[in-house]
Amino acid sequence: MDFVRSPDWPASPPAGPLANSAPGRYGSPPGHGVGTPGRGLPAGYAPPTRHVPPRHARETGADPAGAHRSEQRRGSAPPIPVKILIAGGFGVGKTTTVGAISEIAPLTTEAEMTTAGIGVDDPGIRSEKTTTTVAMDFGCVTIDRSLKLYLFGTPGQSRFGFMWDDLARGALGALVVVDSSRLDDCYPAIDYFERARLPFVVAVNAFDGQIAHDLTAIRWALAIGEHVPLVQFDARDRLSVRDALLIVLDRALDRAIRERET
Repeated sequence: MDFVRSPDWPASPPAGPLANSAPGRYGSPPGHGVGTPGRGLPAGYAPPTRHVPPRHARETGADPAGAHRSEQRRGSAPPIPVKILIAGGFGVGKTTTVGAISEIAPLTTEAEMTTAGIGVDDPGIRSEKTTTTVAMDFGCVTIDRSLKLYLFGTPGQSRFGFMWDDLARGALGALVVVDSSRLDDCYPAIDYFERARLPFVVAVNAFDGQIAHDLTAIRWALAIGEHVPLVQFDARDRLSVRDALLIVLDRALDRAIRERET
């Protein structure tokens, strides 16, 4: 899979006045039309046919055509919704991560940073950030016809920590975004998901394509076990974000399998 996109749903009927007419949808079978004596039906109209299974199928309950229709109904079922959190410290790239992958215009709650936040909100010396998330970010992406991710970005400032419990309710996993030059900002997020026993992946955002420390040193500094995936990614790149989210899904699936076996 080279990219993530919405599935190719069947094309809509052709536009125009006849788009929803019987001829427009079904064609014009022979023997029907205005010239047909005694019918008084519009041209191209074909009365619907009712499927009647053969006698032996009715007696035994076996109806291949009915089974085929059931398969079609199952195939058109809506995708399963999966809630994923995008968490981390202030200014690490959570809003950018959601916006890079979302197939809809992401919902953001960005507010302008003011002088009142000086000394309180520190986006880092490399950041040109002028806004901050004051509630959450939201986006979604369809993985395939059976699975759709709903992404919730958490606010990074500690004063908005009271919202995390509500945002985490029902989530199957989390992606903790990390700025390698400010590792201490991600400690609260890692501690939170460890206490909540929620599967998570640590994704180090490569600002300007580089990270301040190698992944081995970052794992040691964060004191996370080998069972916690640690990856480098680019929050601006759709494919890079996709790969990180697929690891989160894999972690959530592993946990579900272990819980089923116990």
